[in-house]
Amino acid sequence: MLPSLFSVDMARWQFAVSASYHFLFVPLTLGLTWMVFTMELAYVLTRKEVYKDMTRFWGKLLGINFALGVLTGLTMEFQFGTNWAYYSQFVGDIFGTPLAIEGLVAFMLESTFFGLFFFGWDKLSKKQHLFATFCLAIGSSLSALLILVANGFMQNPVGAYFNVDTMRMQTSSLLDVFMNPFAQIGFAHTILAGYTTGAVFVLGISSYYLLRGRDIEFAKCSFAIASGFGIVASLMVLMMGDKSGLMVYQHQPLKLAVIEAEWNTEKAPASFNLIAFPSQQEQKNNFAIEIPDILGLIVTHNWTQQITGIKDLVKDNEVRITNGQIAYADLLKIRGGDKSTATMDEFNQYKNDLGFGMLLTNYTSDITTATPEQVTEAANATLPNVASVFWAFRFMVGFGALITLMFIASFFLSIFSRQWKQNWFYRLALLSIPLPIIATICGWIVTEHGRQPWTIYNVLPTPLSSSSIAGGDVIASFILFSLFYTLLFVVEIYLMFKFARLGPSALHLGRYHFEKSHSPEEK
Repeated sequence: MLPSLFSVDMARWQFAVSASYHFLFVPLTLGLTWMVFTMELAYVLTRKEVYKDMTRFWGKLLGINFALGVLTGLTMEFQFGTNWAYYSQFVGDIFGTPLAIEGLVAFMLESTFFGLFFFGWDKLSKKQHLFATFCLAIGSSLSALLILVANGFMQNPVGAYFNVDTMRMQTSSLLDVFMNPFAQIGFAHTILAGYTTGAVFVLGISSYYLLRGRDIEFAKCSFAIASGFGIVASLMVLMMGDKSGLMVYQHQPLKLAVIEAEWNTEKAPASFNLIAFPSQQEQKNNFAIEIPDILGLIVTHNWTQQITGIKDLVKDNEVRITNGQIAYADLLKIRGGDKSTATMDEFNQYKNDLGFGMLLTNYTSDITTATPEQVTEAANATLPNVASVFWAFRFMVGFGALITLMFIASFFLSIFSRQWKQNWFYRLALLSIPLPIIATICGWIVTEHGRQPWTIYNVLPTPLSSSSIAGGDVIASFILFSLFYTLLFVVEIYLMFKFARLGPSALHLGRYHFEKSHSPEEK
């Protein structure tokens, strides 16, 4: 029995909210681990106590974020078995492999050295503790890589094939799964976004101390490291974002057309919609500010390659859905025992479009007898919400550009020793702390929502992936998850504010602001 569309939508919302909450913690953990390692490396090389204090203080904030990130991440994995049972069955052999390695290797590596980082200061030598911090950073990065390998397969299902006998996807090349360009480029883009997030966080809180005129040396050193770290990371994020766009153009043309709100196929190089208000119903942009002749240059890096518009791509999907009908009819024959040469040859000819044929399950109980009108309706449903993807992408890029400019300014101000008197810049840096988090969540919306209606791109439609459970049951668990995650987020904000306000005084070393001052006003 197929799940109702209502229960599918609720399951999608639950996973989207869970993933968004989890993603509030992940980029900061990825960035802070390497920043803390950089600070400790400076301590080992220079033997200056201020770098050790920086390592311990920013490590304390890392610890809070890491712990809450683990809690939100664990509950996400249970949803594969509860809300997405058929998906887990269909691709468990491929999707489960990197997730199993992540849990057994990366997470254990990260957790073990996380403990050594906090409790090994008096038990390990300086170099041994530095090595433990390095392994902590490697563990967090390896964890991200393995998760993105799993996600990369959903975006671009390589290294696997559909087994007619088992009705499941099976691995043909684990190397291809791991070397999937969506996994590798996605990993680089995501982890660099994490580095940027960590750098903005340190820069903003250091600016707060400088605004207050307290713990100046500590704040200056933290500010300088964040500036250098951030300018490299933010510039590389832009570069990897460009590579991601080129990859989407090659493998997911409809998603690209949606990102750019390109309804019609224009002569190369086409106009770029800087701002637009897309209408899904009318299939046009009601208002747009266009920059002529640069879209092709941005997306394809040349002036001659054409970018196919949404309408033409949807028409192409009609053909693929019709081919998928044929493949499905042949699959039924094969499952019934007909493995004649004619049937097998026809199935092999159209099997790559089988997933498109399965899109018809939302419109008819018998795929093989679907009408042309139902085929057209299914083809139109291959289009995600254009406006949300279009604007999420522009918010991501816009915030990323602002962050890069801020780091360029902070870097040059640091070089010329002027930033210590620039209160306006401290306020800007402090207010910028949420921006990379918002940008990364927007990027996640573009990546995941832009893939719809597919759980596995062009292979498994989302409605077929869901468990056959009542929508009310999903709503109940959705509400419980949301309340639990909201509580964790409140705890995170409270603890982060508390220790960020205390600053290095939270280390109880007797040499920082709140330990020197006894004035109630200052406290």
